[in-house]
Amino acid sequence: MKKNVTNLLRLLAGIVTLSSIYFFAPWEAGLYYLRPLSHTLQQEVDLFVEQGVDGVIVYVDKKGEEPAYYSSGLDNRVNQTPIRPDALFKIASIAKLYDAAAITKLVGEGKVALDGYLSDYLPLISARIEHADAITIRMLIQHRSGIPNYTDHARYHWGELDVDIMDLVLDQPADFKPNTDYAYSNSNYLLIQKIITEVTGAPHGEYIQQTLLAPLGLSHTFFSINDVSKERVISGYHVGYEDDLRHLDHGYLSTAKDVSIFLRALNEGTFFSDKEKQIYTSLYEYDHTGWVLGYQSIARYHEQEDMVVIQFVSTTGNDIVMLTNILYDRVMHILRAK
Repeated sequence: MKKNVTNLLRLLAGIVTLSSIYFFAPWEAGLYYLRPLSHTLQQEVDLFVEQGVDGVIVYVDKKGEEPAYYSSGLDNRVNQTPIRPDALFKIASIAKLYDAAAITKLVGEGKVALDGYLSDYLPLISARIEHADAITIRMLIQHRSGIPNYTDHARYHWGELDVDIMDLVLDQPADFKPNTDYAYSNSNYLLIQKIITEVTGAPHGEYIQQTLLAPLGLSHTFFSINDVSKERVISGYHVGYEDDLRHLDHGYLSTAKDVSIFLRALNEGTFFSDKEKQIYTSLYEYDHTGWVLGYQSIARYHEQEDMVVIQFVSTTGNDIVMLTNILYDRVMHILRAK
């Protein structure tokens, strides 16, 4: 009986998905979704580039098998060279996994209390953040602080980063009282990075480098475009604009392989003690997506297959977010059919 109900629910979910694609999605996305699956992943990423994106990288690490790259498109429109599978990419909000893991380590070391207040750790600015004396570190991590998202501020522009981001965080009315609701906010993790810096006495990236990256041998993960030669970074583009957007500083950069190694370690708890594993499980996610101007990313661990799949797309705008999600689903169908 239970199996029949499960099959019925799966059938209904499929019908809802198909109906949504047909009736609500842009016709290009609908056509792509309904196309027969390619026979190989390489054929699939080649087909995806035909949908109007500049480049795509898919990295697959299945336990017991040799990790593999699948890539298609251009590294840069000007030089017209093929995309480099091992090039650096702006991973955007995937970085929140690293920050949450770092806080977990600090909690394990007794240097941060999850139920300690924002005002305890950043006293110099707490008077300029509403409810700072009621917002806990846990609430920041779980997006339950009520602090408005700075990327939604009227003065924020993804392509013109000439404003001090903290000016968009401070002196803003709260969206809601702490822990009464959920709202995804990049401001939370900007403050988490500042707390890491305050507690450790060094830039937050230094602590992450020492405790998370170095033990895993991750030498191709950086915290700013200013930390690397721009030639090492895949060019990113936005629909309707010819400019290469890689010069914009949107935080963390990494290779698909480095992200994959980190994500597997996070899910397996490699760099956590047993106590820290329990802490992290109670706190945050084990996979993530990312978006900044010119760059879209997905990083997921699939427990059933014991497999990490990383996807980078170097174009944003129009309906490419939808196309990117469709590609990931198609990639997983191909991988599971093997």
